[in-house]
Order: sequence, then C-alpha cells, then structure tokens
Amino acid sequence: MKRSDLTEKILDIKREKEWNWKYIAGEIGGFSEILIVSALLGHMKLTKPQAAAAGKLFGLSKAEIAMLNEVPMRGAGTPMPPTDPLLYRLYELVMINGPALKALIEEEFGDGIMSAIDFDMEIARVANPKGDRVKIGMTGKFLPFKYYGATGNNLEYGLKEE
Repeated sequence: MKRSDLTEKILDIKREKEWNWKYIAGEIGGFSEILIVSALLGHMKLTKPQAAAAGKLFGLSKAEIAMLNEVPMRGAGTPMPPTDPLLYRLYELVMINGPALKALIEEEFGDGIMSAIDFDMEIARVANPKGDRVKIGMTGKFLPFKYYGATGNNLEYGLKEE
C-alpha cells in the first residue's frame, strides 16, 4: 500500500462515518488539530501512541498504523504553484507579501529564517458582519544563518547587529 492509498482510505472512512476533523483530532489527541490532519493527509507523522489511537478509530491494520508513524515525503502530490483555489491564495499571499515579511523579519531579527520545523500554527474563525474571516497564526523559531569561518570581530551568526 502506498501512503496516498492510506490517505484515501482514511478519507473514505471519515465520509462514511460523517466525522469532522475536530472530532478525529480530539480522539487521537496530543498535537494540534492542524498537525493531526496533516498527518492523516500524509504530510506529517504521528507518534506511536497516536498512530495506535488513529488505527483503533479507523480500524487500520498493523502495517497501516506503522505507516502513520513513518516520516513522510512532505508536500508530495501538491503541484507548484498549487492549482486548488484555497491553496493557491495562500501561495499568492506569500508570493505577494513574502518579500515584505522577509524584510521586516530581517530588520527585527537579523539574517536568518523562521523555522517551519520548530513551529506552531493555529486557525480561527473571526465573526464579521460583512462575512466571517479566517485568522491564521504562525510562530516559528528564528534561526540565524551561520557564517562559517568567522574570525575577529565578525559575527558567527546572522543575528541583528545592534
């Protein structure tokens, strides 16, 4: 079985049982709803206890449970740029605002990146009389670039210079 086949099996069971993601994430527990859904869609991994809980919930085989605990090929199956309208809008958001975010992050922190590994994300619905809004919050550890071979007064890391 390929990982994409397991994803389809999970989605079929979800449809058949008429479960929502909030229910499924609550039954598995231990991580954010976003991470659990990402794992069940094949882009993250669950811990062994979480994979066992998912296996019990979905009636999975031992091999399928093990697959949920394996490191996945993250991003597999998503074309770039994405063709799904919602994913494309998120991509577009970064394409358009990314250079400004980069400039502001570098001005505040120095030369480096925001980790997508040491990272938290949440979504929320924000009521608005003109139509509800989607709020996405992200926090990632700042990782300064290392300048190898730095000597003397040269900074080893790309931290903000005061």
